[in-house]
Amino acid sequence: MKIVSTAKMNDRHQEALRSEFPHYTFEFFGNMAQAEEQVNQADILLTYGEDLTAEITGKMKSLKWIQVLSAGLDFMPFKELEARDILVTNARGIHKIPMAEYTMSVMLQVARESNLLYENQKEHKWDRTVRVSELYGKTIGIVGVGAIGEEIAKRAKAFGMRVVGVTRSGTPKEACHEMYRQADLVDILPLCDYVAVIVPLTEETRHLIGHKELAALKESAVLINIARGPVVDEEALARHLKERRIKAAVLDVFTEEPLPESSVFWELDNCIVTPHLSGRSPLYMERALEIFRQNLQSLDKGKLNAMINRIDCSKGY
Repeated sequence: MKIVSTAKMNDRHQEALRSEFPHYTFEFFGNMAQAEEQVNQADILLTYGEDLTAEITGKMKSLKWIQVLSAGLDFMPFKELEARDILVTNARGIHKIPMAEYTMSVMLQVARESNLLYENQKEHKWDRTVRVSELYGKTIGIVGVGAIGEEIAKRAKAFGMRVVGVTRSGTPKEACHEMYRQADLVDILPLCDYVAVIVPLTEETRHLIGHKELAALKESAVLINIARGPVVDEEALARHLKERRIKAAVLDVFTEEPLPESSVFWELDNCIVTPHLSGRSPLYMERALEIFRQNLQSLDKGKLNAMINRIDCSKGY
């Protein structure tokens, strides 16, 4: 069987896979354009998931399985894949440590007024009147308690925070003090000092955080979006930030990326902008390929049900 990778990886990772699975033919490329001559012959595709279209997969007549080396599936041609019964797995869970650390770091950044203190430092300004706060005793609402949300919850608990989780079903999670259904979101938002949004982007979650939800937040609340840009109504959020209806927002994802220079979010002093790097880690590829290895071993044994992170193409996650 032929495995084609359009996900750029270094020689060390390539040689390790060839050595561990010598009974497969591997072809490695830096992107889909480079792989054009070989990808149509692939039985298995390794990809970041952003380079696939229905037209491309339609030409891949031997394709049986796609391993996405990321958690995001926004650009996948699911209708085509479902119609052909092509197996899709992703790398859900590999972001949980860096994204949990990112979330804690930005909450501390806001609570301890790190941005203001840095500005004061640049101006050689000694100001002990800066009003800082603590995370201890505060409530964090985690909207989307999957692998990443549970890691955030564990760390928030270590800081003495109360953790309120939200999922579609509201099923209890050990990592959270309380769990609620997504349908009850507006009712629990007023309880939260911090809200971390980590849901996948679907038609159901598009603008999940809109004007009504933002209006439910207290003025001292901080919104953190590490999901996808369209999960938050950015126009409504910009208005709430401009009018100081919430304390701050931390945005790592946007509807348009890179974020245009003309975006108002660059200019707002109560908004922290980061360039979609909350999941970045020097261990990213190692963790992603470990999932692929486990799945390839399961495939070798004919145990398809043992493959992890299987995606329901009808739902898109």
